[in-house]
Parts: sequence; structure tokens; C-alpha cells
Amino acid sequence: MTSHLPNSAKPQFNFQARRAFLKRAGMGCGSLALTSLLKEQGLLSDASAAETDFGSLAPKPPHFAPKAKAVIWLFMPGSPSQVDTFDYKPQLQKRDGQKLNGADPKTGFFTTSGKVLKSPFKFQQYGESGAWASEIFPHMTKHVDDMAFIYSCYSRSNNHTPAMLEMNSGVFLQGRPCVGSWVNYGLGSENANLPGFVVMHGVKPRGGNPIWSPGFLPKVFQPTAIDGRSKTPIANLARRTAMSEKQQRDQLDVLKSLNEKHQQLRPHEADLAARLESFELAYRMQTAAPEAMDIGSETDTTQKLYGIDKKETQLVARQCLTARRLVERGVRFVQLYAATNGGAGGVGDVPWDGHGDIGVNHRIAAKSVDQPIGALMADLKARGLLESTLVIWGGEFGRTSDSQGSKGRDHNPNSFTMWMAGAGIKGGVQYGASDEFGYKAVENRVGVNDLHATILKILGIDHERLTYRFNGRDYRLTDVAGNVIPEILA
Repeated sequence: MTSHLPNSAKPQFNFQARRAFLKRAGMGCGSLALTSLLKEQGLLSDASAAETDFGSLAPKPPHFAPKAKAVIWLFMPGSPSQVDTFDYKPQLQKRDGQKLNGADPKTGFFTTSGKVLKSPFKFQQYGESGAWASEIFPHMTKHVDDMAFIYSCYSRSNNHTPAMLEMNSGVFLQGRPCVGSWVNYGLGSENANLPGFVVMHGVKPRGGNPIWSPGFLPKVFQPTAIDGRSKTPIANLARRTAMSEKQQRDQLDVLKSLNEKHQQLRPHEADLAARLESFELAYRMQTAAPEAMDIGSETDTTQKLYGIDKKETQLVARQCLTARRLVERGVRFVQLYAATNGGAGGVGDVPWDGHGDIGVNHRIAAKSVDQPIGALMADLKARGLLESTLVIWGGEFGRTSDSQGSKGRDHNPNSFTMWMAGAGIKGGVQYGASDEFGYKAVENRVGVNDLHATILKILGIDHERLTYRFNGRDYRLTDVAGNVIPEILA
């Protein structure tokens, strides 16, 4: 057969190179045999094995002793009104319909009236701490003594998407890593067979995937997104029915070999390594993930506790119960976007967005989350998981104290309330304050960078030391700001 290769491309046989290859191959086989013997005799370091299984998500030491191992962030898309949930303001009731001094009709996304709008809900004090709360939370209020309320939060955007970007990444720009990705980058995962960062949603909230993006961090730190409405919440996880486990493993090994060769020619492209790791994690997840998400294995009593048997609470109940099962199995960070159907003035992706009628909207939205979240708190506590899990509740901003139309409230980045509970939190604390109408944060103001610094502190991370070099600069989640809130820490 005639060769069509030019002389320079024809194979050259180098016997010296062949001897070197055989020598190296023999040493490689010996190394494999030695490794196997050491492992059988228990002399192989467990840390080495863990590094092989976890890859970039291998557990990393914190900067100091952590209070929490895991985080469950209960995100309320559309943003609850602080003055209709936890920040009780008697002046709203007394001055209903009167002019609100200092009100800016353009504070929100639309235009407000400048007239005070009272809350349609009754408030009372709960627990030994005497925390005020609205009547719309009969289940959550059973746990106020485990919660630290922050009444003086503020952000910088009055629109949902940039505000969600800021709440997650510290800035209202796309392309920055979200807090869950930063945590996984800093601490790694505790379960090699499950993702370290999980996002749960129904209808995707405003902004979609970019609001939980790993940004410029390697893509191995991106979350696994779970659609709570789907019968197959994790897409493309199951092995094809016609393929055996061995066939799939062989296929992945070939793919890995090809990708590694491709990567060797492009050593500076971090996403190639992340792709290799994602294939391996997906393979391991095929057994672990379905078991972790099998809420049907829970007792009927537990499922009813969360409200899975009720249409109005079913979706968030499934999310909350799944969140408990995930942190129980070592998932580091779970962010749950409460998937409700909204109400008057709210739609599926922003259920708390009460522009038209705050009373109708918030009563519907609260009913869909109150029992599941109350059950989550009780369940975590009963299992001893609240001692190692930080729970966070809140939206992306607050709502105006003056009316939009006659019964609604517009967006308000100048004041909103969040609460934290569980590991590292001093329960029963009430920190900061808004003005007498709840319109602006005025005492011990807390920005998003401060919230992030505090969360990282509870996880054992110094927010000023958690950095990643990108485009010649060391970036951090809190940028050049952020102060820990020691008053809420246990």
C-alpha cells in the first residue's frame, strides 16, 4: 500500500524510546500493584483516596473552627414586605392614608402615592423573646426564639434581577460568583457522591441561571439546579435503559481519556477540568441522588408535617423536606427559591410581589411557605441538625410603606427584614431598626456584604481571606466591604 504521508509525517521508529516506554510501563504496573497492596493493608492514606473521589470539591480546612457545616437559604422571590411580616410599625396603623414625610414616589420600580398604607394583618408578640410577627405565619412563629431578626437590611437596586444578583453575589452585575459557589470553592464538599451546592426552584425566578452562577470561578463549583415541578428534577441523570453499568463506565473512561488529551493541549482552560469532574460526579450521583431525593421514603407523619398532602403547600413542602435530606447527607449549601403560585399582584417567579393588593398577595404567598418552613425548623431541631445548619430567610429587597395604587406596595431597597437561625446564631436576638414607618433602615444598617461576611464567619471562613485571582486581581465575595454582625452570633 502506498503511503500518502509526507516524509516528515511518516512514523519514525526509535528503539531507545521504545525501551524507555517499556521501562516506564513496567514501573507503572508495579506502582499500581503496590498501591493495591497498601490499600488492602489499610496503609494507604484516606486523604489521598478522598482527593481522588472529590477532585476539586475535596473538603478543605476552614480558617477557624466553624459553627455550621451546611446552609439552607430560604429565598422568597419577589420580596416580602417587612411591615407586613416581622417589622411591626404601629404608626402605619395610626397614620393610614396620611402623607408619608420623606417618601419618594420613585423609590420603587413604578410610582407610589406618598400616602401611608397600614398593614392588613394583625401583629402580636411570640416566644420568650417577644418578637413581633404577622398573623400570616402561625407555624414559623413557633420558632422565633431560635431566630435572629435583622430589621435594618438594605440593598442598592429596586428591580428584581439586579437585586437578586446582588443578594447572591454581592454586586448587581452578571458574571460574579454567587455565595454558594464561593462556599464550595472555600470549603469543598462533604459527600463525593452528591453536589456540594444545590439550587431548588419551581418557575425560575427573575434573572434565571445567572443569579446562581459560579461566575469566573471554575465551573465545577456551579450548583446542581433542581426543578421541583418535574418528575425528573435532575435532568439527564438516569442511565439509558439499554446501557449496562459496565458499558457506561467504559464509555466514560474513553470520554475521559479523549478529554484529558484535549486538556493537555490547553492547560490553562480551567473549564475543561471542570467538565471532566462533572461527568464523574454525575456518574456517582446516579445512585446517591435518587435516594437523597426520595421523599416518598419518609413516613406519612413527616410528609404531613411539611404539608405535602395539601395543594397550596405541596411544592414548597417537597423543597423543604428535600433540603433537610440533602444537608443530612453532607450537601454543603442548599438555596431554595420558594416556588409558590403567587396571588394578586404576584406571579409564579415573583410570588411575594404584592403590587396590586398586599393583603391578598401576602396571605396566599405566606400560606404556601409557612407550614413547610415551620416543619423544616422543627424537623432539623428534632434530628439535631439545627446545631450544624444555618437557616436563612428573606427576599431581595423590601416594600414601600406608602401605597402603590390603593392596596399595593412597590419595591423598596432601603429597608427590609431577614432572619437567621440555627448553627452559630444567637436565638431571640432583634438587631437593627428601620424608621417608625419601616421605610428606611436607620439603626445598625446591614448591607448585603455584611450579610455575606456573617454567613462566611459562621462557616469558619474569614471573608477577607477567601479570594480568587481573575484578570490580574484578587476578588472576594464581599469585594472591598463587609463587616461581620457579632451581635447575632452565638
